[in-house]
Amino acid sequence: MQVGVIGLGSIGMGVALNLVRKGHEVIGCDLRAPAREELAAAGGRAVARAADLPDGVGAVVVLVVNAAQAEQVLLGPEGCLPRLARDGVVLCCVTMAPEAARALGTRLAERGVAMLDAPVSGGAAGARAGRLTVMGSGPAAAFDRVQPVFDAIAAKVWRLGEAHGAGSTVKMVNQLLAGVHIAAAAEAMALGIRAGADPQTLFDVITTSAGNSWMFQDRMPHVLAGDDTPRSAVSIFVKDLGIVLDQARSLTFPLPLAAAAHQLFLAAAAAGHAGADDAFVIRVWESLAGIALPERKT
Repeated sequence: MQVGVIGLGSIGMGVALNLVRKGHEVIGCDLRAPAREELAAAGGRAVARAADLPDGVGAVVVLVVNAAQAEQVLLGPEGCLPRLARDGVVLCCVTMAPEAARALGTRLAERGVAMLDAPVSGGAAGARAGRLTVMGSGPAAAFDRVQPVFDAIAAKVWRLGEAHGAGSTVKMVNQLLAGVHIAAAAEAMALGIRAGADPQTLFDVITTSAGNSWMFQDRMPHVLAGDDTPRSAVSIFVKDLGIVLDQARSLTFPLPLAAAAHQLFLAAAAAGHAGADDAFVIRVWESLAGIALPERKT
């Protein structure tokens, strides 16, 4: 299948590379020349603008930052919608508010294009391994048409009904948990450091104990290595927890833990760490308590 991948970031690149490995004709789209060069070196093709995708693309996987960017690359003046095959499918894998997913799906349907509201989880590692989890909703026929794409990129595809927004609702709940767990992991590590525990020993003990979490085990090694290279950035959780809180506000639903975590990510971003790995929300405690974080290992 000829597949376009728009957004060759930490997840998009993994998606594109796995599609190449599975024999698909992949055309990636990204403004950054190094990303385009990486995909080309792996056997794919790459363009800078969505409008430069070739005619007749069977599926377009959208992995940009937010709903506004998704709308732009699909429906904007330089969008790719005219490049889709007649029975082409848009896989919108962007984390966005459920109402935004519903609105985008409606606009595409009005133009005769099927969309799957299909946000993903698994991060950069899951994307590179081809083991993402897809939280999808949309027409059953569209799922069937792009099953070869899912076979290349995902370990689990959840079909959550035909109504757009269902996938984004589940992803929103996932991001609430992910953001709170990262903030809690960073708080716990910071407390241990302040109390005099050896950070590596603390990590080793917690990861074999009941207090462990997937996020503690996955993210705290970044802190131990002093490596703030963003696999998922602080700014992502400023955005995603903002979506969570906006949705809760519209439902008159209190979220005290999510609100506290959002404030911590906002504080890290305000201090200049928006582009750092999200584990480095721990720098809020570094600033407040003067703790010494492990230095980067060379």
